[in-house]
Amino acid sequence: MQERFVSREEGQKLFSTAEGPEGGHALVFANSLGTDLTSWDTLLPLLPEGLRLIRWDKRGHGRSSVPEAPYHMGTLVSDAEAVCEAWGLSGVTFVGLSIGGLIAQGLAVKRPDLIGSLVLSSTAAKIGTPQLWADRIAALRRGGMEAIADGVMERWFSAAFREGPELAAWRARLAATPLEGYIGCCAAISGTDFWATTATLTLPTLGIAGSEDRSTPPDLVRETVALVAGSRTELIRGAGHLPQIEAPRDYAALLTAFLKETGHV
Repeated sequence: MQERFVSREEGQKLFSTAEGPEGGHALVFANSLGTDLTSWDTLLPLLPEGLRLIRWDKRGHGRSSVPEAPYHMGTLVSDAEAVCEAWGLSGVTFVGLSIGGLIAQGLAVKRPDLIGSLVLSSTAAKIGTPQLWADRIAALRRGGMEAIADGVMERWFSAAFREGPELAAWRARLAATPLEGYIGCCAAISGTDFWATTATLTLPTLGIAGSEDRSTPPDLVRETVALVAGSRTELIRGAGHLPQIEAPRDYAALLTAFLKETGHV
């Protein structure tokens, strides 16, 4: 694995990684709020060999810098653009989950040369309402990450997963997210509405939804993906908001089939 810190404004750094041959078709992965790039760890070994796999930690998360909140979606999109450019990418398959899916939509509109196809997973063109995010930010300012951790677990994971041994580790990862980074990204989501711009996209697009997702329910994912002509949405039954964690083999099968359809494996 190669590692690289991508420089941004005012000394900020974005931690990114690359795996696979430099000549392979590139997949870029953008994960959810409150997770870092390791949230793709169980998925990547299940994908076909020969791909170039790029991940990074959003600002305020993982090993990336944690600037003061609030953040703006335009900045997060520019961060993704900088990561792609740093690794010399073009025509990638961009896999965006949750806030990562918002970043994917924004970058596809801004830089169609960088993105050849999209996978929009557990996301929407607009997620929640400004009041919802204002209430969450207020709760975070009062009580820190612990104030929201249990509620997030209920929205992220199916009931069956929540009864299993892995839940505690994911809750701990969420609780360890830098408070300022989480709040900054909440603010970015709050101010984002891509309904009109996503409807202008024409590139190959796959939606992936989890049937038990309480953050971005399947119908919301379908409605967003349907904005892109010729797209389709697949449902992973029994999985919640992070289906690549709950059902990595199902997720890998859908992603691999899409790569075959688009001529990349």
